[in-house]
Amino acid sequence: MTVDEKTALSAVRNGKTFFFCCEFCRRKFLGLAPVTAAHASILPYFCPMCEGVESEKPGTCPKCGMALESSGMENEEDTSELDDMTRRFKIGLVFGIPLFLVAMGPMVFPGLHHLVSPRVSRWLELILATPVVLGCGLPFFQRSWHSLTSRNLNMFTLIGLGTGTAYAASILAILAPGIFPDSFRHMGEVPVYFEAASTIIILVLLGQVMELRARTKTGTAIRELLKLAPTTAFVIHEGGETEVPLHEIRVGDRIRVKPGGKVPVDGVILEGRGSLDNSLLTGEFLPVEGVPTTPVAAGTINLSGSFIMKAEKVGADTLFARILHMVADAQRSRAPIQHVADRAAAVFVPVVVITALTSAIVWMGFGPEPKLAHALVSAVSVLIIACPCALGLATPMAVMVGMGRGARAGILFRNAEVLEQLGNVDTVVVDKTGTVTEGRPWVVAVQGLAKEEELLRWAASVEIHSEHPIGKAIVRHAREQGITPEPASDFESMAGEGVAGIVAGQKVRVWKLSQAEHAQQKAETLVSVIVDGTILGTIALADRIRDTTPAAIQALHDRGIKVVMLTGDHPAAAHTIARQLGIDEVHAGVTPSGKREIIQSLKAQGLHVAMAGDGINDAPALSEADVGMAMGTGTDVAMESASVVLVKGDLRGIEGAILLSRAVTRNIRQNLFWAFFYNLAGIPLAAGALYPAFGVLLSPTLAAAAMSFSSVSVIANALRLRHAEI
Repeated sequence: MTVDEKTALSAVRNGKTFFFCCEFCRRKFLGLAPVTAAHASILPYFCPMCEGVESEKPGTCPKCGMALESSGMENEEDTSELDDMTRRFKIGLVFGIPLFLVAMGPMVFPGLHHLVSPRVSRWLELILATPVVLGCGLPFFQRSWHSLTSRNLNMFTLIGLGTGTAYAASILAILAPGIFPDSFRHMGEVPVYFEAASTIIILVLLGQVMELRARTKTGTAIRELLKLAPTTAFVIHEGGETEVPLHEIRVGDRIRVKPGGKVPVDGVILEGRGSLDNSLLTGEFLPVEGVPTTPVAAGTINLSGSFIMKAEKVGADTLFARILHMVADAQRSRAPIQHVADRAAAVFVPVVVITALTSAIVWMGFGPEPKLAHALVSAVSVLIIACPCALGLATPMAVMVGMGRGARAGILFRNAEVLEQLGNVDTVVVDKTGTVTEGRPWVVAVQGLAKEEELLRWAASVEIHSEHPIGKAIVRHAREQGITPEPASDFESMAGEGVAGIVAGQKVRVWKLSQAEHAQQKAETLVSVIVDGTILGTIALADRIRDTTPAAIQALHDRGIKVVMLTGDHPAAAHTIARQLGIDEVHAGVTPSGKREIIQSLKAQGLHVAMAGDGINDAPALSEADVGMAMGTGTDVAMESASVVLVKGDLRGIEGAILLSRAVTRNIRQNLFWAFFYNLAGIPLAAGALYPAFGVLLSPTLAAAAMSFSSVSVIANALRLRHAEI
């Protein structure tokens, strides 16, 4: 270990520095939330905008001011930031609504000004606005101050400067109205802007709540994966068998895996046998037989039988841990979530601040008396009209309405990023089992010496006691044919071979056959029905292509989108289905890491890739793709790893999602245009550009009105998405 590595894995206690072999040990020493060796190197919170910003606890990014995002490595999902912003938003509404009525009521109902004098009304506005601006808006002022001291100007810089200046100027208008020139008085009073400052704070809080609510689920995919891993294992030693925590397992340990148990680490079977559910690795529904010398991987489920295995890879070296890391790394490597406004702020914020300061300096040097008042009013007007209320609403409003439109069509978007990227997709990668196909076997042929009805009755009578997908398919098909299974006794299940039992006094076996070449090419599984030692016939089973898949593939081709299929299944079966559907490219026998590598290869070619899948084995690829799309009929891990969920499990939803993405992206650009248009058009007026020639100076009142009108325009435009054609 190098000196730098030691320093990174150190901690100080009572003035002494301690060094550790790994992050797991360091966190345990500090009493922090425990982590497993599988994810010891990944801190639980990071900034999706700023590379390299990580933290052990939630908070805000020191560079851009955004709330840090969860990677899922913490034990429980932390919603403290969301809860805090939600609470502030609700409190803001409690004070903001009556403030709006006090400030705007006389404009709607002129008679109200006789009930409350302007002086009393102004003090009421101050009382109601103070909890909103200084209380609910405190985090924004803290971020604004930090952005100024760290010279990382962002949207919070303008929010703090604009609302703070409007609030301070309004207090000055109440306490020292004499410093303002008569030209800025209305009905003998200097206008106040408490309502404008409070409204901005409340709207920004709404945007924060929407964003945080979307991002609190980011780490759920990894938490779902962690649930799949066993926490203990039965280690065999000279004194017997002991259940130990997962992190205590060492390479070479002998471990017993019981029926229904999960394989704790990677290794090889030494004794016994089992029926292994390898869907974590291959995505295929059919279990495989585990016998001595068969390699097994962590997370694999032993459906039946019992065996002893030797641990060969533990902790972060297991395949399960590598899948975990792949998902986490892919999530962190994503482009920033739809923050066009934040990127524009890098230029916009400094320009606004410089303009406000320049305006104040010019008025102080060359303006009419009282110079201080004109300088202050000009600077306040610039900051108010530039305050990013509409700019902050431009993206969240379009995203919110677009997500609602998608939900009505059975398309669920998890975050705003996908709405920017999905419209650019030119390559769609699909998993086979459970995505292109239904993901379960169906009886496709029954043939032999006995009649079909007789064969199905024999087979279903013993298979009704089986939990194997093939057994369930045979029983389901028999019942669809109106065949009632007969009682069976002495039921036996031989892992990887078949089942047997006594039916009507005869020994019946349903046995898996070695796959003939023609069966493999047709993607079929064959089982024989043997009664008292005589083979009466065979039953062929196969996964079925979803009814909607051909139309979905054709729709993508019609839009010039390339379709690639990835599967862990046999190449012959994969190519058979690909030919039937006209799929452009096929990769078969692919592992989870292999799927991810293929996605990386496609992206390296400059392609914009969407991945559609349904299984645990698809999770790394779903996270790696520009846009991950999970079938609503699939596993929780797949759905949590994806940015889009097709609730109906229908690939036709891909085309609809792409069309909606393009509509939302257009709407966001339109919103940003109007937001910037009002601000950029008003800033020169607020600074006094027309005053020398025409004697016209935009007052803060008109600046606040222009700012409000830009927000109305943005909201109205976003609402059009409710009727978007997808």
